[in-house]
Amino acid sequence: MSPTQSFTHQLENGKSLHGIADLPEQSGPRPTVVICHGFKGFMEWGFFPCLAQLLAERGMVAIRFNFTGSGMEPGDELVTKPLAFRNATFSQDLAELQSLLEAVSDHLLPEQIDPARLGLLGHSRGGGTALLAASSDPSRSRLRALVTWAGVSTFDRLNEAEKQHWREKGEVPVVNARTGQELMIDVNVLRDLETHGPELDLVSAAGARKAPWLMVHGDEDETVPVEEARLLAKEAVSPSELLVIEGGSHTLGAQHPFAGPTPQLVQALNATQRWLREHLA
Repeated sequence: MSPTQSFTHQLENGKSLHGIADLPEQSGPRPTVVICHGFKGFMEWGFFPCLAQLLAERGMVAIRFNFTGSGMEPGDELVTKPLAFRNATFSQDLAELQSLLEAVSDHLLPEQIDPARLGLLGHSRGGGTALLAASSDPSRSRLRALVTWAGVSTFDRLNEAEKQHWREKGEVPVVNARTGQELMIDVNVLRDLETHGPELDLVSAAGARKAPWLMVHGDEDETVPVEEARLLAKEAVSPSELLVIEGGSHTLGAQHPFAGPTPQLVQALNATQRWLREHLA
C-alpha cells in the first residue's frame, strides 16, 4: 500500500476542501494527478482508492478530495451535510476545483508535487467539471494530461416539464441508491445552470482545452450513454482519444464497498496509467 497524507485546502468563501494524497515511494517532486468524483460520489468511494494507489505505484502523486457539495466528511459513509448537498451548483464545483489546482501548482505538498507535470482526472459529473477546468485559464495552460471516465457531455439532463416542476416546488428529491437517503436539490442549482450556460458548455470546452485527453466510457453505461462520449470525441481538438470498453457500466462494474477490480475496470486503469505516464513523464 502506498503511503497517504491527509490535507485541508481553505477556500476563499471560508469553506474547506478535505483531501487525501496517495504518495509514491520515490522522493522529490513527482508528476501529480488531481482526481474528481461525480454526483453522489466521494473520494473514498469504490474505485477511487484503488485508482489513487495504482497511480502512486507508478510514481505519481494522486490527489483525491471531496467537493463541499458532496455533503460528506472524510470517513463518512452517509451524507452528513444535506444542506451542502442541496446547494451544490455546477459553478461551485468548478470554482472549488480551480482553487485546488491553484493550490497544487503553488503551495500544496511542495516537496512531493511537481507543478510542471500536472494531470486531471474526473468521473461522470466530475469528468465534466474536470473538462471545464482544463478548458479555462490558468489550468488550460498548465495541465499536461486529462482523463475522463464516463464523463457527461452536458449538465442539463432534465426535460422542460421536469425543470418547470423543479421551479414550482423550489426543490427536487434525489435518492442515494447506495444508502437509501432521500436528499433534496435546491432550485438555485437549476438557476445556476440557466444563468451560466455558456461557461458550463462541455461541448465547447472539448474544443477549447489543450491537454492531451483520454476519454474512457463503457458501452453499457446506464447513466451517461456512450453517445455522449462520442459527441465529445467528435468535438475534441487533438490530441485526444476515445476508449469504449465493452460491457462497461457507469462505474465499470465497481461498487462500494469495493470488492476488487472487474475486467472492465482493469482495462480503464491500465489505459489511464499508460496515458498519464506518457504525458506526464
